[in-house]
Amino acid sequence: MARVVLVTGVSRYLGGLLARRIAAEPGVERVVGVDVIPPPHDIGGVEFVRADIRNPMIGRVIESAGVETVVHMNVIATPTFVGGRTPQKEINVIGTMQLLAACQRSSTVRRLVVKSSGAVYGSSSGDPAMFTEDMGPRAHPRGGFGKDSLEVEGYVRGFARRRPDTEILLLRFANVVGPRIRTSLTDHLSLPVIPVPFGYDARMQLVHEEDAIDALVLASTGSVTGVVNVAGDGVVTVLQAAALLGRPVLPLPLGSAGAVGGLTRRLRLADVSPDLMSFLAFGRGMDTTRMRRDLRFEPAYTTREALEAFVASVGPALPGAGALADLVGGATGGAGRAVRRALTVGGGH
Repeated sequence: MARVVLVTGVSRYLGGLLARRIAAEPGVERVVGVDVIPPPHDIGGVEFVRADIRNPMIGRVIESAGVETVVHMNVIATPTFVGGRTPQKEINVIGTMQLLAACQRSSTVRRLVVKSSGAVYGSSSGDPAMFTEDMGPRAHPRGGFGKDSLEVEGYVRGFARRRPDTEILLLRFANVVGPRIRTSLTDHLSLPVIPVPFGYDARMQLVHEEDAIDALVLASTGSVTGVVNVAGDGVVTVLQAAALLGRPVLPLPLGSAGAVGGLTRRLRLADVSPDLMSFLAFGRGMDTTRMRRDLRFEPAYTTREALEAFVASVGPALPGAGALADLVGGATGGAGRAVRRALTVGGGH
């Protein structure tokens, strides 16, 4: 086990919680948490360093601390959390490149753990029921977080070729949900009316936020290498999720994500991206054999239980529902009228 661990992205929920958990592990002497802003939450005995992984100075942080394990948690899924798509891509892609360059130059780094995503598999009508880690996407993500994740993994593979002496583990997570974490999917499902692709009812795999942290602790303090899918057992469909949440759905053409997404982003309600709408149309299944066999991890929550934990935390319909209906009505005609009807019926949930 490494004595000195560096965790990126500690000002975000999962990164900060993971850093605290690793610091409590026997044998870990020092945990350095890195981010561009101070954490808004308590990170315990973790040593916070204000640094931008897009800057070559990250190499100095690694060297001065004698870091042995790097845990990369700063691949950001939701552009609205960082001010838009441009800074999201810079943090995800440029930030990863700089971090890996620093790791390559380091004389102390011996292990790299990267939090990746099942988004690398994409979502399309030709997908298999379950993706194994050796499979590639049938239709590559054309933009957004999915494309960023593919690029990040490509840079990690390049780093592995240049530093064969370094242990590398990529964890591809299903969508993480729970009572406290906020993601594009949880924002979407929290809308007073949930936009869904017309004519589809995708099967979703999810993972509870506590299971995600437990898996990351195992990954960070163990010796497993390679690529491992992480997801809870079972599936739920999009319409089942809406029913559990008590929210009405608004069926929209699959290609309408651009127009609707622009409106919901302006209202700061959700990021309805084309990738997310494809996921809600076609879903995604991931084989978790390696998770159990190699990582020796057994999730405490099934997919449905993870969703139920999120549902229990969701309050009444978000503010701005009426404005959302008016804006969608102005942009999409009949869809806006459908929103207003749905809000009249179900906006108080």
